Amino acid sequence: MSEYKQVILVRQDLKLPKGKLAAQAAHASVEAVLKSDASIVKAWRKIGMAKIVVKVADEKELIKYFQKAKDEGLVASLITDAGRTVVEPGTRTCAAIGPDEEEKIDLITKDLSLL
Repeated sequence: MSEYKQVILVRQDLKLPKGKLAAQAAHASVEAVLKSDASIVKAWRKIGMAKIVVKVADEKELIKYFQKAKDEGLVASLITDAGRTVVEPGTRTCAAIGPDEEEKIDLITKDLSLL
């Protein structure tokens, strides 16, 4: 049986307050799940919906990993903030990759540090 997970990437240069960071990570997670194949989501839910939150340095690094995921055929979401509270409108805050098989996601994100 394959193991499944989702990885959420959060920019560190923005120094988001905890609540804002949590909201942005949730946006990324939900958006990626809504784009995902129903059978993958079902399998992921069955084993507990593992989510791993990792750090990226800045927007450039965020986009790099987002694009790598897309290039590998993985579902990925990139969150752009509306700018109503902490950051300027249009700021890309975080991204999510998956849910999908761990091995596929690890090929892209294995070198990133946990938040």
